[in-house]
Amino acid sequence: MKKNVTVIGGGLAGSEAALSLAARGIAVRLVEMRPATPTAVHHTDGLAELVCSNSLKSTKPDSAAGMLKTELARLGSPLFAAARRHRVAAGGALAVDRAAFSADVTAQVETAPLIELVREEAADVAAEAARADAVVLATGPLTSEALSDSLAALAGADHLAFYDAAAPVVMADSLDYGRLFRQSRYEEGAGDYLNAPFDRDEYEAFIDALLGARRVIDKAFGSKDLFQACQPIEEIARAGRDAPRFGTLKPVGLIDPRTRRRPWAALQLRAEDACGQSYNLVGFQTNLAFPEQERVFRMVPGLEHAEFARYGVMHRNTFIDAPRLLDDHGRLVTGAARRLPAPIYVAGQLAGTEGYAEAIRSGLHAALAVAADLRGTVLPALPRQTAYGALLSYATDPATVDYQPMHVNFGIMEPLDPPIRNKGARYHAYAERGATALEAYARALEEAGLLAPGGGTPPTWPAAAGAGAC
Repeated sequence: MKKNVTVIGGGLAGSEAALSLAARGIAVRLVEMRPATPTAVHHTDGLAELVCSNSLKSTKPDSAAGMLKTELARLGSPLFAAARRHRVAAGGALAVDRAAFSADVTAQVETAPLIELVREEAADVAAEAARADAVVLATGPLTSEALSDSLAALAGADHLAFYDAAAPVVMADSLDYGRLFRQSRYEEGAGDYLNAPFDRDEYEAFIDALLGARRVIDKAFGSKDLFQACQPIEEIARAGRDAPRFGTLKPVGLIDPRTRRRPWAALQLRAEDACGQSYNLVGFQTNLAFPEQERVFRMVPGLEHAEFARYGVMHRNTFIDAPRLLDDHGRLVTGAARRLPAPIYVAGQLAGTEGYAEAIRSGLHAALAVAADLRGTVLPALPRQTAYGALLSYATDPATVDYQPMHVNFGIMEPLDPPIRNKGARYHAYAERGATALEAYARALEEAGLLAPGGGTPPTWPAAAGAGAC
C-alpha cells in the first residue's frame, strides 16, 4: 500500500526529512507557510534559508562538529551535499553562500517526483495526522501561534517560547581595510577571516556604548530565555565588561600586523557569500534597535562607515521538553499523541537540538525512523558513541533535568575507558571510536534496506568558492 508522509516546515530539518523520505520511495507532502505567512527573520521564500549565521561550524575530523559532518556524509544527507557544493572560505569551518544553498535545496524539492510542496500554514497537528501515515513536525524556532497551540494540546505545558538572536551583515566595500587585517586564529599569513582589533580604550568606549544602547525588546534576558550560542552581544557584556573579550571578542591566536602584538580584543568578520561582497559580524547577535546598531557597531575599528546589508534581529523560539516528550526515534509519546491516527515525529530546533548541522541530522534521523516504521522494519539503534547518537541520548534521557537546547559536543559523549588525560589525544580517540560505531550503524541500515550500499559520498571537501567565479 502506498504510504504518505506530511512534513511540516521547509527549514533545514524539514527539507532534509522530505528529500530523504522521497529518496526511499515514500511520497511526501511538504508544507511551508512562507511566503503566505511571513516571519520576522526570513528574507526569502526559499527552503532551508539560514537566518542566524552562514556557518555550519568546524570540519575538523576530531571535533564533535566534524564528527557530525562525517555522519552526514556517510549517511548520504542531501542537504549536507548541497552545503559542500556552496561552501565559502571560512578557515576550518563549513560556511556557505546562503542564497545559493537555499536555491539548491529548493530546486531539489521542487523537482522531486515524490514531493508535493504546499505553500500554506499548517495549524492543526491532529488534522494533519488524519490525512497521512506519519507526520514530521520541523517548524523550527518560529512555529506559528496556531500550530504551537495545537502542539501544546498534545504535549501539555512542557514547551517553552523564548528568544533567539541573529547577527548583522555589512557590505565589504564599506569597510576600512587599513584597520582590518585578514587572519585565521593561530594561522600564519592571510586567513579566511577579517579581524577588527580593539585597543583597551576603544574596547572600553565600545562596551559603554553597547550597555547604554536602546534595545528593541526592553527586557533583561535570563539564561532560560536564549540559546547560549546566540546570546546577544549586549547580554554577554551585561554579564561582565570583560565577558565579550573572553568570548566573542577574544583576541587569542591573532597578531595585529600594524602593532605586531595581540590586540586587547578583536571582532572577526566572516564572508557571507561566495564572492566576499558582504561579511557577517561573528558572534554579534543583538537585540539593539536598528539605529543603535549603526551607532554602536560603527565604533568597531574598521567599521566606522559600515553599510548594513542586514541588521541583527531578535525572534521568538519554541522548543519542546524532549526528555519527557520524545523517544529515541524522535516520536512524540504523550498519551494524546498516541491516540492520533498517525505517529508524530519532531525534528530540528523544535525538538530542542541546537545548530544547523544538528537540524539537518535530526531531519535525516526522522526520515530513517519514519521509513522503518512504515515498512515494518526495525530501525537499528543509533550508537551513543556517534556525535548525533550522543546528542539524541542526552535529549531523550528522562534523567536530563532543566533541559535546554544543545549542540553536539564532547561533554555529552560516553566517557572513554580507560580515560585519556591529554585533550588532543582524547578528542582523537572520540573521533576514532565514533567512526567505528558509525560504520557499524551504516551497515546495519544497509542490511535493513534503509541505506543504499556504500551510503553517501566520502567526507572529502571540495575547494571553497572563490572570487574567480564572480
